[in-house]
Amino acid sequence: MKKVLITGAGSGLGRALAESYAKIGCEICVADVNKDGGDETVDLINQAGGSAFFMECDITKQWDVDKLAIGLAERWGSLDMLINNAGVATAGQLESESMEQWQWVLDVNLLGHVRMTKGMLPLLRKSNTDKDIINIASQAGITASPSMGSYCVSKAAMVSLSETYHLELAHENIHVSVVCPAFFETNLNASLRTGDKDMVAVVDKMVKNSGVSADVIAQKIADGVSARKFMIITHKDGRKIHRFKRFLPIERYLSMVKKRTAKYIKVPN
Repeated sequence: MKKVLITGAGSGLGRALAESYAKIGCEICVADVNKDGGDETVDLINQAGGSAFFMECDITKQWDVDKLAIGLAERWGSLDMLINNAGVATAGQLESESMEQWQWVLDVNLLGHVRMTKGMLPLLRKSNTDKDIINIASQAGITASPSMGSYCVSKAAMVSLSETYHLELAHENIHVSVVCPAFFETNLNASLRTGDKDMVAVVDKMVKNSGVSADVIAQKIADGVSARKFMIITHKDGRKIHRFKRFLPIERYLSMVKKRTAKYIKVPN
């Protein structure tokens, strides 16, 4: 039975991934700062005939990560797949985003995943099967949008970090993937921090109008990992705009994006 650790698995995409991998016979460690949500995910999996257990973990706290690693070493002895899924959202233009907001999102979306990967690497090295690290970034990490500076930076850093780890760990047969989904039906907007009240409505609308469920995204991730892809871009429009960015002259690409996103820009009086 493959042993899978998923952070932020108490809701949203993390829960969908936990249920998806449980259905194919994996044992799931549901790690989340929210105990009620984590317990609910475990109940859903176990009631469906799968195998899961909950371990509380705040990925911004080194001791929590160390305690999780110790607990998994005692229970499993090794780890086959780490899914760094836990994340938060921020929005706002340059002047409205506080430094505290920047520090918060980077501590969760970037440094939290560094802590987890460093902490779980010894267990991954003990696995006798295919070893995977799956980092959940965002479309915002490869094609930036205005009014989401700190969020875009945190996710772009995850893409760069994933590429580094992919190259660094390949010789140990540890495959690293990075996932870049656009908006889908999740609760990420519930964690949104912003000094711009208008952005709350914008993000809510994009999430609600996405028409894509977390279950669909989870299946696309599983398929991409199975195919040993490095970058998994889950949305068709996301793949299209990424190709534009790669192959068009940068000035033409930026001009196109500026026209599409002008409505999100507040011009000071």
